[in-house]
Amino acid sequence: MRLARFGEFWPYYLQEHARAGTRALHYAGTTLVLLLLATLPFLHNWWLTAAVPLAGYGFAWIGHGLIEHNRPATFRYPLWSLGADFVMWYRFIGGHMVHDLRRAGVRTDGTVDPEQRLGL
Repeated sequence: MRLARFGEFWPYYLQEHARAGTRALHYAGTTLVLLLLATLPFLHNWWLTAAVPLAGYGFAWIGHGLIEHNRPATFRYPLWSLGADFVMWYRFIGGHMVHDLRRAGVRTDGTVDPEQRLGL
């Protein structure tokens, strides 16, 4: 099954990020990406642009490999995953992630309600 809309992808994305440690590494990577992008024009070291994807994907993939033990959604849905990283960061900063996770069937212990699991 292939997802057709971002609204369908979002709960799947959250289920793939059920553990708090995985999300924390994503938040760290996304924050670093935003800081790098904001400071690049002032640093005059344009080779640092290579650090942008390394920061974002490096933190995320470490979380998926060592904590979540799953394959990053980036490989199947690259653009939606990139956008969802920023949505997740923004929702976390705004204090909305607990609600979003609950709606997606993610429990506080980092597991997913089997009845709500989106196995894709």
